[in-house]
Amino acid sequence: MDAASRQRRAYLFGLGTVLIWSTVASAFKIALAHMDHVQLLLAADAVSVATLFCILAAQGKLGLLSELNGRALRQNMLLGVLNPFLYYLVLFKAYSLLPAQVAQPLNYTWAIALSVLSVPLLGQKLTRRDLLAIGVSYAGVVVLSAQGNLSELGAGSALGVGLALLSTLIWALYWIGNTKNATDPVVALFVNFAAAFPLILAMALCTSGPPAWSAIGLAAAAYVGVFEMGVSFVLWLLAMRLTTSTARIGNLIFLSPFLSLVFIHFILGEVIHAATYAGLALILCGNALQKRQD
Repeated sequence: MDAASRQRRAYLFGLGTVLIWSTVASAFKIALAHMDHVQLLLAADAVSVATLFCILAAQGKLGLLSELNGRALRQNMLLGVLNPFLYYLVLFKAYSLLPAQVAQPLNYTWAIALSVLSVPLLGQKLTRRDLLAIGVSYAGVVVLSAQGNLSELGAGSALGVGLALLSTLIWALYWIGNTKNATDPVVALFVNFAAAFPLILAMALCTSGPPAWSAIGLAAAAYVGVFEMGVSFVLWLLAMRLTTSTARIGNLIFLSPFLSLVFIHFILGEVIHAATYAGLALILCGNALQKRQD
């Protein structure tokens, strides 16, 4: 395959990933209308484990599971506590408290959270550009959270914003924990999600129990499990492996939050506030400043 063909395929896989990422905020809210955040995580994780198993089988990688040594297995099981258990538990709760148009853009501050946590955990230093990027992004968080009137930010919304930001820290910790992980990425993800399932099941049984039957709710949860927690990850890996320029593929990420607002408006019926666009623009500007330095 020549370079041009590889790049075209990389764009197709990258755009497919962006399209999936753009729809999941709507899927979260649809599912949460029929079940609570713990039940959504239980259903989605179960589907994700099955999906990732099928992907490993299709790729001929099931044998790699038996080749994992004790250290690698423990490492990936512990990382599963961060993602999916804690990450999605916190994220789904945030979505249950906030409009999708607020929760979804807040999730894009994870890159800034990563740069902040890299200082104490990886010994890196913040440059002036880092500090500017952090300031711009979190200014966007304030604008987005206020939705035009900071005085009307209620307790539930404030908790939701706090949880959404906490989820970005958990996500950043997960990726920092993966910096020295030599396990095949899809194998590692399967172990993460399989190891988290007993924890999620125990929490569900101790709180709200398994989700009640709802065709729409369970379909939305299955969509999250298949696409958000499975297929999108593999498509992105393929795109990054095929591309001749990681920057070109990486820039596709910036399409996702704006496409997501389109789906949120037409599927969920939310009227998109002007502050959402302003806050999102600031968050993405902060990310762009960070990316430019990288």
